[in-house]
Amino acid sequence: MANRLYIVSSGAGGTSYITPEAKKALKECEVVVSYSKYAKELKELIEGKEIYTSGMTHEIERCNQAIEYAKQGKTTCIVSNGDANVYGMATLIVEIIDEKELWDEIELISLPGVTSFLAAASKVGAPISQDFSIISLSDRLTDINLIDKRVKAALACDFILGIYNPKSKKRVLPYQNFLKALEDGYQDRIAIIASNVGREEKEKITITTAKDLITQDINHEAVSMSTLIIICNSNTRLTKNGKVLTPRGYLNKYELSGELK
Repeated sequence: MANRLYIVSSGAGGTSYITPEAKKALKECEVVVSYSKYAKELKELIEGKEIYTSGMTHEIERCNQAIEYAKQGKTTCIVSNGDANVYGMATLIVEIIDEKELWDEIELISLPGVTSFLAAASKVGAPISQDFSIISLSDRLTDINLIDKRVKAALACDFILGIYNPKSKKRVLPYQNFLKALEDGYQDRIAIIASNVGREEKEKITITTAKDLITQDINHEAVSMSTLIIICNSNTRLTKNGKVLTPRGYLNKYELSGELK
């Protein structure tokens, strides 16, 4: 099939986390479709390509344009930050192709990426080695009552909880509801606040507590739309040098030598 469309996951900001597979697709393609900010970050990898960009909230437009380029026979990449299946472009591309019944016309190839959740975790120790849940607080496409329900359920189940899109200048209520959920017995949980992960000059990662988030409410200077928050579980602790550790449980069962206790 000649009409090839790649969904390229560019990883957690910048180019540090982009996979060789994704780089190969960008090299092969003729056209790159991207959110403007991500195209600037990938400038060196997409030089010489036909480039189509647009701003935030124009996701449907970008997907339709990428599909149109592919239908024209141009090998096309649509770029999605992080991983395309984690609040990215994969779902919308698949949905539109399915609605338009284009499966016989377009070969769709989705390439995975390193999310900010995984990248941030790698920088602070080993905080997510037990079961975890990832929830977006953006209520632009998801009902706020469902978001609140998921947050409370994840905390009650003692999941490590990753929070995407915590708040923006105009959208603060889901974040305030999240903070209220933390007040119900989770104030002492270790919290990781990570902003602009992978963007070296802007990257900032803070290890703190849920109580700190609650106390500073919507005015916490480290929390914005570009922030990922990780709330650790009841087993998480700090190491002797200040890293974050959620033990898997090996040393409950085995001696340091590897022998069973």
